[in-house]
Amino acid sequence: MSYAQTALDQLEKGQLTEFKRQYALALRHDDDDTLFSLAEELYSLGFLNQSRRIYEKLLTKYPDEDELRTNLADIAIDEDKDDEALNYLNQVKPTSPAYVESLMVAADLYQTQELFEVSEQKLLTAKKLAPDEPVITFALAELYFTMREFRKAIPLYLDLITAGTTEMSNVNLVERLGVAYANAGRFEQAIGYLKQIHSGEMTPDVKFETAFTYLQLKERPAAIRLFTELKETDPNYTSLYPYLGQALEAENRLPEALTALQEGLGVDQYNEKLWLQAAHVATRLDNEDLAEKYLKKGHELDHDDLSAVIQLSNLYVKQERWDDNRDLVQPYIQEQNTDPQLYWNLAVTAEHQEDFSAARADYDAAAPFFMDQPDFLKPAIYFYREEGARDQVLKLLKAYVQLVPDDEEMALMLESYQTD
Repeated sequence: MSYAQTALDQLEKGQLTEFKRQYALALRHDDDDTLFSLAEELYSLGFLNQSRRIYEKLLTKYPDEDELRTNLADIAIDEDKDDEALNYLNQVKPTSPAYVESLMVAADLYQTQELFEVSEQKLLTAKKLAPDEPVITFALAELYFTMREFRKAIPLYLDLITAGTTEMSNVNLVERLGVAYANAGRFEQAIGYLKQIHSGEMTPDVKFETAFTYLQLKERPAAIRLFTELKETDPNYTSLYPYLGQALEAENRLPEALTALQEGLGVDQYNEKLWLQAAHVATRLDNEDLAEKYLKKGHELDHDDLSAVIQLSNLYVKQERWDDNRDLVQPYIQEQNTDPQLYWNLAVTAEHQEDFSAARADYDAAAPFFMDQPDFLKPAIYFYREEGARDQVLKLLKAYVQLVPDDEEMALMLESYQTD
């Protein structure tokens, strides 16, 4: 038995002192092939110093063996010694048998530096030189996956799976392909692959993507089941809660939807969108006090989010809380950070407070945006009629009657305005 094998045996037993002794004897007495194998084994076990020492010894003896340089570059990358790694890689010439391997190691280095385009060019060059090498195809697919360039990753994963490779470097390629399809918006293709993975074997990310895909395909019971499983196994996976709430609400399971969103707020209390979603469900459950509480929470987290302002303003208008609505909305109008709905709500508020001049200005501002909405047009018509604004009444009447031709009252009013 070689000293190298004895060293590995001692390492497996946890006898580090004896391992070091046998390792030193291997360096002095074992043949070069045995040492090279020992270096590979030690590298895979994370013993970088011992592996590097062997490669350096062999490189001194075999200066033309560029595979040793690529292995030393790999170790340097693992030790965050990027300049040292590049120095080794730059010594490998395009004519070297190890050139393709050096390109892949360089791609790995540049990817760790988030220089993705440089990494891509290295891998594309390698693939041109060795087009049938699956490791290169896999590396390029994984790079595109990391870059979220899913449409580029998909055909590469497909090539590997078609050739019979379903796993590489502990990566399930069927999972990867399914997730890539889902992120590319190709949900029908995605679910065909994701269905092949047993729920218990899914990582949290894959389970989320599978549930999300089911949701996009309107297969909501399956989505709810997987989102719920993910919640139970990983309650801190915050991304699941809005979608679980959405799926439950779409199934009209409103109390459960509200509970799911409340659970999400328990682990993600600074997500203003989650507060607003919970407020929406609370409104559908006729719990306006809870809806207001949640809307105010969301508004506190992001004063610039007009969706929170609009929903809260709508609630105040519904409850005829005119002062509260004016206090909420007026600052946004003054700062010109607004939405047509706020002009509409403020117009209704001013009209009820008998501030007709302000109401006229707000109706004028809102009208161009709601000419296709009968719910706006009808009360606006009555307001403008009281104001004696004939031209505006006629304009809005024409739009309304075109939308609601069977409203006899409005049709007669339009006829009278046209014949006057």
